[in-house]
Amino acid sequence: MTEEFEKTYKALFRRYYPGLLFYAARLVGEADAEDIVQDVFVEIWRRQDTVELGDQIQSFLYRSVYTKSLNLLKHRAVAENYNAEEVEFYQKKIDYYQPDHADVISRIENQELRAELRRAINGLPDKCQEVFKLSYLHEMKNKDIADVMGISLRTVEAHMYKALKFLRERLKGLRF
Repeated sequence: MTEEFEKTYKALFRRYYPGLLFYAARLVGEADAEDIVQDVFVEIWRRQDTVELGDQIQSFLYRSVYTKSLNLLKHRAVAENYNAEEVEFYQKKIDYYQPDHADVISRIENQELRAELRRAINGLPDKCQEVFKLSYLHEMKNKDIADVMGISLRTVEAHMYKALKFLRERLKGLRF
């Protein structure tokens, strides 16, 4: 194993794991999603001599999660003797979340991105969060925020600076 592979592998894991987990949970439920995504990454690790971690890796990862999810659902259908309605429901779910539909992956990534942004904003100190939300979510000017909150314009600017610095640091690994 090369140090370069390990570095790239860790970066891929950090970048794609949350989205793949979200995707797998839509297909098989949260209870099995983590196992499926971990299996995909373990398989990449095992096949490091033959797997290409290039431009197509995102498609490969989503396709792998999709395939493993499909296999699990088929196994469930046999093991639990699903009736025709349940099989049809899972088939529609599988068809809807097929990774070849670029808009599906895009929607999943956007949902995950919005959730991460919400978590980051909620991680701000209370006053800082309030100033940030008034400015960006309610599109208020700094002067209006100062008037509404009963604080100085300088304090509003300081809170905004602090909020943006915090959010930049917290969200630096995400793609917008």
